[in-house]
Amino acid sequence: MYAEERQQEILRRARAMGRVDVVTLAEEFAVTTETIRRDLTVLERSGVLRRVHGGAIPVERLGFEPALSTRDEVMIAEKERIAKAALAELPDDGSIIIDAGSTTGRLVHVLPTDRELTVIVNSPPLATALATRPNLSVIMLGGRMRRRTLATVDDWALQPLAQLHVDVAFMATNGCSATKGLTTPDPAEAAIKRAMINCAQRSVLLADHTKFTNTYLARFATMAEIDMVISDSGLDDQVAAELHAAGPDVVRA
Repeated sequence: MYAEERQQEILRRARAMGRVDVVTLAEEFAVTTETIRRDLTVLERSGVLRRVHGGAIPVERLGFEPALSTRDEVMIAEKERIAKAALAELPDDGSIIIDAGSTTGRLVHVLPTDRELTVIVNSPPLATALATRPNLSVIMLGGRMRRRTLATVDDWALQPLAQLHVDVAFMATNGCSATKGLTTPDPAEAAIKRAMINCAQRSVLLADHTKFTNTYLARFATMAEIDMVISDSGLDDQVAAELHAAGPDVVRA
């Protein structure tokens, strides 16, 4: 088993059982405890586990939300494939929302230059990246900016969304499941995401396969409220089937 495969299995077990133990993992994988500790360090640096005495706990169990900069450094190839697949869902012209997030951020950088679009964002970094594009009209939602996600929230962002109607909302999420829907740790950010979906004719979720094992505090949509899920080839067949049965089309890039 390659190190990357072992680390993914460690993460899977941590999420399934709530925590993992170094000694037990070393015995089960037939490697040294030092090897397991290195694996846990890699996973902690990726923002998905938190080291504790003798083992590790998945960050969602601690209510911990990795910073955007941390999330932007993992699953890079998968996120780029998802973003490119999302281009097929763009209107020929019209308006779109791009939610703040590491995967949706990849979409910003691959938007085509051959069509006129109005793009609404709630992320200053995304607005800056879009501002120099002559074919785009960019609307930046105001409000309080959350440092961890660099997303604007609260009334100054919610009020404009109540007056808007867009063709497509490209959404990000921290967690997703067929039964629990789309979830995020922060209720204020959940409110913005919910308003984005409500003002869109179609909603498309962009999420790599690791998001489908997590559930967080605040739900902002059920699967029935999402028209399409675009993930990567790592999304489990059974999970994909459960998502589709709950409502949306599922694309694995």
